[in-house]
Amino acid sequence: MRDWHAGTLLSVSSAYWRGCALQAGVRLEIFSILADEALPLSRIAERADSDHRGMEYLLNALSAMGLLDKQGDTYRNSRAALNFLCTDSRQYIGHIILHHHHILDGWAQLDLAVRTGQPVARRSYGAVAERESFLLGMFNLAMMIAPDIARSLDLHGSRRLLDLGGGPGTYAIHFCLANPDLQAVIFDRPTTQPFAQKTVGEFGLTDRIGFLGGDFNCDPIPGGPYDVAWLSQILHSNGPEQCREVIRKVVEVMTPGGLIMIHDFILEDSKDSPEFAALFALNMLVNNARGRTYSEQEIRAMLQEAGAGEIARHPFQGPNSSSILSARV
Repeated sequence: MRDWHAGTLLSVSSAYWRGCALQAGVRLEIFSILADEALPLSRIAERADSDHRGMEYLLNALSAMGLLDKQGDTYRNSRAALNFLCTDSRQYIGHIILHHHHILDGWAQLDLAVRTGQPVARRSYGAVAERESFLLGMFNLAMMIAPDIARSLDLHGSRRLLDLGGGPGTYAIHFCLANPDLQAVIFDRPTTQPFAQKTVGEFGLTDRIGFLGGDFNCDPIPGGPYDVAWLSQILHSNGPEQCREVIRKVVEVMTPGGLIMIHDFILEDSKDSPEFAALFALNMLVNNARGRTYSEQEIRAMLQEAGAGEIARHPFQGPNSSSILSARV
C-alpha cells in the first residue's frame, strides 16, 4: 500500500505540471529540433518560433526532469528523449502524448463529470488533428507490445483473423508476420482506412490484410467466417449492452471452435485495481457517455451469454496493466 503523506499528496496533485511540460515540448517539437545536436537557447527559441524567456523556463524544466541535458547555455536530448520523443525515431511516442494533451481540458473538469455522470465540453484542436494523434498514438503503443503478443499466442491452423476496430492495423500486421499462413481483415470506421493502408503497406502485407469500413456498433460484421477475432481496446468505449451486442456479433461470424481474444484494461473483480484500469474508467467518464472499464467477471459473463466457453486469462500483462481474456465458440 502506498505511504500517503503531505509530500506524496502534493506530488500527485501537481503531477500535471510535468505532463504539461512534456506535452509542450512535443507540441513545440523541441526534441526533434535538438535531434542529436547540442544547441544554445537562442537557436532553439528561434527554430521553435518561441519567446526567449518562455523557452528558457521550459528547457530548464525539461532538464530538471531529466529529458534534456544542460551544459552552460546549451541543451542536448537525453537518451530517452532521442529514443521516444524525436519524430524520426522508430520508437516515437509523441502522438499519444499529443492525444493526452487534447483530452487534458476534459480531465480538468472531472468533478463536473462525476457530478453529472456525463462527458464534459472541452476545447477542440480540430477533428483531423485529434483523430491523427489518437490513431497514430494507438499505433505507437501497440507497436511496443504487439510483436510479443503475436509470438505468445498459438494460432497454428488459423487462416482468417478479424481485427475488430483495428485502426491502423498494428495487431493484424504482427499476427500475420508471426503466422505466415494467416490472412486478416481490419473492420473499422472508414476514416481510419488511410492510416491502415499506409501502415499495412509499410510492412509489405497489402496482399494479406484487407480493410472493411463500417461501424461495428451499428452494422453487421462483414467478411466472415473467421478463425480468430482480436478485440483490442474495444469494450471500454462502450456501455454494457453495446459490449454484449458486439460480442454476440463476433460470435456469429466465427468458425466452430474459433478463438476470440479480448485485450483491454481489465479490472480485478473488486474493481479497485489495477490502478491504471480504475483511472481509465474516469477517462471514459470525462470523454464518453457510456464507456467504462470492465472486470474479468463481467467480461466472462458477456462471453458466456453469447455462447462462448473455455474462457481463460492469458499471462500477458502490458506496461499499462492491459491484459487478455480468450474464449472458444
